[in-house]
Amino acid sequence: MTFFKRIWQSIQDIVRKADMKLLGLCLVCTAFGLLLIASATAYLDYKTPGTQMKRVLVQAAGAMLGIGAYFIFSNIDMEHFAEKWWLFLIFNIGFIALLRTPLGIEGGGNRSWLSIKGLPVNIQPAEIVRLTFTVLLAKQMAWFRDNRQMKGFSSLIFPAVHAGFMFVWIYVISKDAGSGLMYLVIYAGMALAAGLAWYWFAIGFTGLGLSVGLLALFEKLPVYWVERFHVLFDHSYSPQGRGYQQTRGMLALGSGGFFGQGLFQGIQTQGVIDGSLPARQTDFIFCVCGEELGFVGCLAIIVLESLVIFRCFQTARLAKSSMDALICVGFGSMLIFQTLENIGMCLFVMPVIGLTLPFFSYGGSSIVALYAALGMVSGVRGRTLPDWLRKT
Repeated sequence: MTFFKRIWQSIQDIVRKADMKLLGLCLVCTAFGLLLIASATAYLDYKTPGTQMKRVLVQAAGAMLGIGAYFIFSNIDMEHFAEKWWLFLIFNIGFIALLRTPLGIEGGGNRSWLSIKGLPVNIQPAEIVRLTFTVLLAKQMAWFRDNRQMKGFSSLIFPAVHAGFMFVWIYVISKDAGSGLMYLVIYAGMALAAGLAWYWFAIGFTGLGLSVGLLALFEKLPVYWVERFHVLFDHSYSPQGRGYQQTRGMLALGSGGFFGQGLFQGIQTQGVIDGSLPARQTDFIFCVCGEELGFVGCLAIIVLESLVIFRCFQTARLAKSSMDALICVGFGSMLIFQTLENIGMCLFVMPVIGLTLPFFSYGGSSIVALYAALGMVSGVRGRTLPDWLRKT
């Protein structure tokens, strides 16, 4: 009896250290997402019966694994693990490199997934490595913040090279610029929070803009990159080609009205042809919500995502160390950009770069990584200083 009592006490201790409010928000998002995924994949049963339930079960299983990861990371102080920073770096480079082995598979023009025999789902290394990269970058930037002024060149160049290298490495290995871009976003969010001088951002964005402009002028950019931006400024350009996905998405969103056509009732969403609404359970899940649940459903998604993001930044303000605060800011910045990009893509104001809507889009490794990331945020809140010790 004593043995079981100890186990129960250990479980209570683990749960007590976790941020249950943040977990509750994640669970509500996940439940909402499962409902939308069930509707978005219903058409697949017309071709292969049982496919819809398989997708829903895979997502649910991923969420269950993610919840476990959430509690584990809530009880881990990442500052101790980050002392072995070189192991993180080796893992980040090596895990991405596995995409060039026979385990790597291609899809949508990118080599972004690992197919491991015995696993029911593919693994996207960039999603997993994003966790360790954020911890490693937070440690690096916290050192500069605490030991040097963030206005110096060295405070900019070393973390920037780190983030830039990971972007280039992911693109060279997988050709997935969207996943690599998230690493730059995490760096930018952390640099801003750490106090990097504003003029460095101005110089950086100006240089980036001029570089992209010159590459486009001399036709050195991939054609599909140029076309993805072209359709944003001219919606009539290639409506059956590069602009097809977003054109169909806009039709779905616009037909939903205020309350939508009803769950499992959307004309585009329930169309049995794959092209009725492309990537409806992944990239364009927001359009599914808009068509079937209308403006009200879309607003609910925005509110839920905003509450999760707000909790990340609120925790950053309570953190006991610079590194802990930067971890929270990094993951919060990631969620902001990913949410804005995905919704903007569905609204035809942002380019399609393959970023899914956090917690709502289908993706096993993605949802596990999300829960793990927010588990780290939860752990930071569990280690905050009491009010009487916190600096005002």
